[in-house]
Amino acid sequence: MTVLEQPDISRTSIFETLESEVRSYSRSWPAVFETASGSWLRDENGKDYLDFFAGAGALNYGHNNPVLKTALVDYIMNDGITHSLDMHTVAKRELLESFERTILEPRGLDYKVQFPGPTGTNTVEAALKLARKVTGRESIINFTNAFHGMTLGALSVTGNSMKRAGAGVPLVHATPMPFDGYFDGSTEDFHWFSRVLDDSGSGLNRPAAVIVETVQGEGGVNVARPEWLRALADLCTERGILLIVDDVQMGCGRTGPFFSFEAAGITPDIVTLSKSIGGYGLPLALTLFKRELDVWGPGEHNGTFRGNNPAFVTARAALDHYWSDDRLERDTLRKGERIRQTFMNLATMFDGVSTRGRGLVQGLVFDDPSDAQKVCAFAFEEGLLAETAGPSDEVVKLLPPLTITDDELEYGLNIIAEATAKVCA
Repeated sequence: MTVLEQPDISRTSIFETLESEVRSYSRSWPAVFETASGSWLRDENGKDYLDFFAGAGALNYGHNNPVLKTALVDYIMNDGITHSLDMHTVAKRELLESFERTILEPRGLDYKVQFPGPTGTNTVEAALKLARKVTGRESIINFTNAFHGMTLGALSVTGNSMKRAGAGVPLVHATPMPFDGYFDGSTEDFHWFSRVLDDSGSGLNRPAAVIVETVQGEGGVNVARPEWLRALADLCTERGILLIVDDVQMGCGRTGPFFSFEAAGITPDIVTLSKSIGGYGLPLALTLFKRELDVWGPGEHNGTFRGNNPAFVTARAALDHYWSDDRLERDTLRKGERIRQTFMNLATMFDGVSTRGRGLVQGLVFDDPSDAQKVCAFAFEEGLLAETAGPSDEVVKLLPPLTITDDELEYGLNIIAEATAKVCA
């Protein structure tokens, strides 16, 4: 070990001695990152890493996107308001105007917009509370392998047993149903769900809402078919149950269209957004719901940091720059197809490997979960950040920035292909 390397060890020790053991990503990627730009991060030793993680989907437009950074810096330098609770501000008005003009009106959506706390779990909590208030019913239907957040309400509709165990209390008023493909086609879709809903002897109380991800990211890149989503929407409508689509990770263009449910042609009653809605990586969340569902009383659901104005500014800049036309959507679908082709080739070459995904969320699935973890470890050594997902971490999940260049994408895919060959050969 050289003398120059010694300070790095002393500077990482503070994380081990002072930071909680709950930290996770830093264990898979033991580097101290210092700067970032576009699709790249650089550690304090000057090593560059291509980012196929994008802040778990919070950085769809890349790191320090120059368009968003300029808007943010100008706002700060002009003494723009930072914190406003739910008071009216120019920044909030401009965001709402842009959101209505670029997102809602072109899609024929008549949603009201709520600003809950600034994270994904905050918007899910707001959605669950609103559904219960509107219907007067308590239970929520969720799906196997779902992930909706780490606070108690959101955790109650999450499937991961390890995360659920961290609650320390019973997680109640939620009932899981099988997600699309859970039985590998051997059981008719919704057979059990519709049967217990309609059977007075089933013991299942009619739920307030169903909450679903169109693509389960943390659950292993499980993709719901459009026809399955349409059938779910119809089932909810016929039985007076509200449909909540959790678009925290898959919204803001991750699957191609701005909303992940657009491909299915459905209109959820409630939609949750966070992560990349802030554009720059700044905390922001929105809860969208049909106008007739806005039964909140003033202050009935609030949060100190729901008025994060710098995030309003970068969110508006992202909408105006990237969503005034369909170029980003088309580019995302094209790049996603390029990843799928590479993964299909790998699945053909190696036994026990398969693939699934949509847009720029793509998964390489390994029958042996340890292989997925080895692939990600090898990729990190070669300067690429990719995480695992799924109940056994059996999926290498790719979430590159939507703005990644073709050359960067090819560079990263070559690393993944080499890592797979090394592990599976």
